Amino acid sequence: MLKKALCGAVLACTVFATPLQAGQDAVIDAMEGYLMFQEYQGATIMPQQIPGEEYQNLFVVDARDAAQFEQEHIPGAVNIEWREVIERRDEIPTDQQVLIYCDTGALSAQAGVLLRLIGYNNVRILQGGFNGWQQAGGLDAFERAMSIE
Repeated sequence: MLKKALCGAVLACTVFATPLQAGQDAVIDAMEGYLMFQEYQGATIMPQQIPGEEYQNLFVVDARDAAQFEQEHIPGAVNIEWREVIERRDEIPTDQQVLIYCDTGALSAQAGVLLRLIGYNNVRILQGGFNGWQQAGGLDAFERAMSIE
C-alpha cells in the first residue's frame, strides 16, 4: 500500500509538478529515507564504464518513444517508454542488472528513480542517454576510454 502511495506521489510530483497534500507524511518519510541512503551518482553509469561484451548481460530499456526506438537503439534493448515503466514493471526483471536510457538521460532518470523507489535496486541510468552513448563510442565506449589512458 505504501509503495503504491509513494509511487503515485512521486509520479505526481515529478511528472505533473503537483505538490504533496497534507496527510502524505508517510510518503514524504519514505522518499526522505530513500534519498538518505543513496550514494552520490549511485544510480547512474557512464557509457565508458560498460565493456561492450557486458551489454549482453544487461536488461536494456530504451525509454524513448516507439518512433525513436525504431529509428535506432542500443542492440538488444527493449522499448518501454519512460512514462510506462511503472505500468509495465512486470516486464522488467528484478534479478538482472537493468540499464535504462532516453535521448539525454533526463526522462530515463525520472523513470529510473521511480523504479528504484518501488524497490528495483538493480536499475542504472545511462548518463548522457543515447546521444551520450553514441558520442562516447557506443558499444566501444569502454575500450575507447581505456585506450586513452
